Amino acid sequence: MEGSVLPSTVSRAELIDFEGISMVHYFTDNWENIQNFQARPEDILIATYPKAGTTWVSNTLDLLYFGKTDQERQSSLPIYLRVPFLEMAFPGMPLGVELADKLPTTPRLIKTHLPVQLVPKSFWEQNCRVVYVARNAKDTAVSFFHFDRMNMSQPDPGDWNTFLMKFMDGKMVFGPWYDHVCGYWEKKQTYSNMHYMFFEQMAKDTGREVAHLCSFLGLSTPVEERERITEAVHFDVMKQNNMTNFTGVSFLDFKISPFMRKGKVGDWKTHFTVAQNEQFDEHYRQKMKSTTLQFQTEI
Repeated sequence: MEGSVLPSTVSRAELIDFEGISMVHYFTDNWENIQNFQARPEDILIATYPKAGTTWVSNTLDLLYFGKTDQERQSSLPIYLRVPFLEMAFPGMPLGVELADKLPTTPRLIKTHLPVQLVPKSFWEQNCRVVYVARNAKDTAVSFFHFDRMNMSQPDPGDWNTFLMKFMDGKMVFGPWYDHVCGYWEKKQTYSNMHYMFFEQMAKDTGREVAHLCSFLGLSTPVEERERITEAVHFDVMKQNNMTNFTGVSFLDFKISPFMRKGKVGDWKTHFTVAQNEQFDEHYRQKMKSTTLQFQTEI
């Protein structure tokens, strides 16, 4: 699928209040079909707040399951066709629900950014495995800012300070970061089929995290194969790979910023002023005071 795969009829959307969280219509237009999606017991749901390493983990799982048996798909199918984005409803592009429904693979790998309370019930009813990836709030905010600058379907981010205030207020597509990461963390306490991962740990020791994934998924992937996958999902390798870097999606303006920008832990330090950092830390303490969930902002 070379060249542009989407018409440029996609334009910046306004935030709407939807089921108690901020959304844009591209993710709610097909809502009834999303909520009625029929998961199968072998499906694997990859859930994240935006910019938390979704593509990283999607690609890792795709390689773990199909890297040896179907190498063709790695070099010919973009990641968004191999791992459909469930709630996606962009004009001129197949609906995420339809792509997921028609996936020929077993297991079906499906991604979502929906907060835990909006995930289609069938995933829980079928006891599907869920892989959740969380990233520290500061790096997520920076990454989301640059993403919104280049993604013409998202609300205009404004300048960095304006955006940071919106992030702290939870006026973001898919709602507040705080509620999202804590919601899945709480769910994990009662739902045993969830693997909760941290972006920072993935960056620090990808091989170890891949081994943990294999353990959770019940895969006996040989060490050499795991090492090969670890190399293949290195950030710089994926950034150069047109099947994983979202090249060809016409509403992403790569002249403003790459889709895969840095993939670093601690890049927030190049954006936050001392005053912003102090304000953010104080707000963060309030928001996160009643959870056991903890993050690293540097490694």
